[in-house]
Amino acid sequence: MKNLKRFIKEEDGMGTVEIVLIIVVLIALVAAFKEQISKLVSNILKKISQNANKI
Repeated sequence: MKNLKRFIKEEDGMGTVEIVLIIVVLIALVAAFKEQISKLVSNILKKISQNANKI
């Protein structure tokens, strides 16, 4: 009976569930803003390459 009570109170699995939910939310955000993110990264890389040529 003690083992059953301890098993019910155990919360070790909560960390895993929270991490999985965070990953799912991040993937959904990336999918929703895919176009804007790719434009932003493209602009950043262009600026880096232009400034690298100045050096």
